[in-house]
Amino acid sequence: MTFEEILPEVKKGAKIIRKGWSGFELYVTLVSDDVFDHCPVTPYFLIKTSDEGFSSFAPTVCDILADDWAIVE
Repeated sequence: MTFEEILPEVKKGAKIIRKGWSGFELYVTLVSDDVFDHCPVTPYFLIKTSDEGFSSFAPTVCDILADDWAIVE
């Protein structure tokens, strides 16, 4: 799937990944409706990795143009 095709699914709560990644990356998820210090936070992506928990994720141009995105069950 392309990023454009998968984005509506991640907005609905799906976990996504690129098939071309090495396997260290488990999935990307969207965090919305978050609050910090009693203030709303704009939505953001997190990536789950196999050893470090979660980290922030910002798709690169290559990620946005890729067509190997898939939904993780």
